[in-house]
Amino acid sequence: MGKGRLEAFSDGVIAIIITIMVLEMKVPHGTEFSALQPLWPVFLSYVLSFVYVAIYWNNHHHLLHTAKHINGPILWANMHLLFWLSLFPFVTGWMGENHFAPAPVAVYGIVLFMAAIAYTILIRLLIAAHGSDSTLAKAIGGDVKGYVSLALYAAGVALSFVSSSGAFALYTVVALIWFIPDRRIEKTVAK
Repeated sequence: MGKGRLEAFSDGVIAIIITIMVLEMKVPHGTEFSALQPLWPVFLSYVLSFVYVAIYWNNHHHLLHTAKHINGPILWANMHLLFWLSLFPFVTGWMGENHFAPAPVAVYGIVLFMAAIAYTILIRLLIAAHGSDSTLAKAIGGDVKGYVSLALYAAGVALSFVSSSGAFALYTVVALIWFIPDRRIEKTVAK
């Protein structure tokens, strides 16, 4: 089956996720710049989550660019990814509203970890559907970048109970690793 509906649905869900996240930021009561001071944790967690959603959208686009067709398992794997992404507004708000307390930072990391697992499953199913000699398989290779990200998320979750700012820093490092859309796919498609 074609991939058009999967791409369109995913784009729509991701747009809604971003909209919900921004609507979670409450307007301060007051007209002075000092009224913005208590919102810094909320804003900072929003920025990181916005970057993450943008990263997933960009890389999802690149990933599906290589796909010639999809099947039922791929549809479900994509829904699995969208499920974890749909939790971003909740965990983002919880972490920001509670000024990066350990439990919200840990749960944020768990959601990041599970979204990465879901993305990895989606990649593996697409490779299985297109073959080990497909453009995607060649581009992804051993997926060191993906597995390093999973390890950093797991470390961030564990670290959150010792240093929530350290955990947040690890989550930020993973975002920086993925900030530029996956060049492995771009380079392989260009060949």
